Amino acid sequence: MLRVDLYCGEDALKVDRTEVLRRSWQFIGHETMIPAAGDYLAEEVGGAPVLVVRNAEGQLAGFHNVCRHRAGALVADGQGRCGEAFVCRYHGWRYALDGRLRSATDFGSAPGFDPRQYGLFPIRVESWRGLVFVNLDLDAAPLARTLEPLAGAAPLPAFPLVERRSHALACNWKTYVENYLEGYHLPMVHPEFDEDVVVADYRVEIEGEVIFHAAPPRDASVYAGTWAWLWPNLAINTYRHGYMIERMTALGPEETRLDYFYFFDPARTEELAQMFAVSDRVTAQDKQVCEEVQRNLRTGIYRGGVLSPKHEHGVAWFQARIAQAHGEPAPAKLAAAS
Repeated sequence: MLRVDLYCGEDALKVDRTEVLRRSWQFIGHETMIPAAGDYLAEEVGGAPVLVVRNAEGQLAGFHNVCRHRAGALVADGQGRCGEAFVCRYHGWRYALDGRLRSATDFGSAPGFDPRQYGLFPIRVESWRGLVFVNLDLDAAPLARTLEPLAGAAPLPAFPLVERRSHALACNWKTYVENYLEGYHLPMVHPEFDEDVVVADYRVEIEGEVIFHAAPPRDASVYAGTWAWLWPNLAINTYRHGYMIERMTALGPEETRLDYFYFFDPARTEELAQMFAVSDRVTAQDKQVCEEVQRNLRTGIYRGGVLSPKHEHGVAWFQARIAQAHGEPAPAKLAAAS
């Protein structure tokens, strides 16, 4: 198991952000959320404010949401429209949508000041099947390489974003991710799940940087489909009548926000209501158990246990990657399941 202190404290969070979250592809939204030139999405990635904008040529461009003058924000967080330029919300510096400084508003004469040296800091932006990802590592491998295991998956249904919900969890982001990566807890935490899928046949398979979850559906299953988790903090869950994106954001050492993006057929109001009810109930159950685990990690009593070779190989894979990012020896490999 990972050292317990890697789930607590600012030092561990700083490494998670700089060595994991800022060096991996992070989902920021869907292309339909920024359809026209000047539309933008602004979020935090690994604690860093970033934005993606659609430029005049219809292409996506990404930048740190940080003015080069005195670190003001260019746009408010969330979804919005900036028009033909970014205007710093602090002192009014104006930037073209390609990041060039167009006007250091009312700045005055400063010897040696060259506006060409004060463009916005860029980030990588790529999309896959309409899903927009960013990477703060300008030398990162292409998004397609990370998502290669999904290349043969069925296209995502062309449904609109019908609902977005957020949930606050009082736990470390890794605590929640590890909960997501195994079905071992389903009989105890989500007993009603067995009415929807055959929990006894739940399986987890690792392929590249994607971990697939699946279980045979029962009749009239709400959750029938395939659930794919992408390193390090995203899930793409496909269901009978649409799909849901689940983003796991580290806000603090023991503070995580789950953002759910539901893309479904809006005409199926009855199925949607059932989906939201089930989703909210499952999230509440996971919230309770993850917060209890985090409390116990914080006490200093727990010293690290042992992972099940039958159920928790996805957790072991994740922990090995985290250990590498922290410069720690990888946890011992799991023994073969009996």
